[in-house]
Amino acid sequence: MSASFLEIVELPSGEIILRRSDEEHAEPLVTMFFSQELLDFLQGDQIEIAKAMLDTCIAEVGRKIEPDAGEYIPDHRVLH
Repeated sequence: MSASFLEIVELPSGEIILRRSDEEHAEPLVTMFFSQELLDFLQGDQIEIAKAMLDTCIAEVGRKIEPDAGEYIPDHRVLH
């Protein structure tokens, strides 16, 4: 993955996407969609929840690609 800046965008459809900031029309790297039930519960805080989820995802991916951090990561490992 290139080192370009990333941005979180809420689309008119309600989807929240993560994309490279310099590629507005490219396919999103991540797409999130929250159910209406969850949106009602979050009361407008869905972007903050998406940021927290994406921060955790990016940190985990960063740990996965760090050169030999002394931990063996099996090829079949699944990120959740």
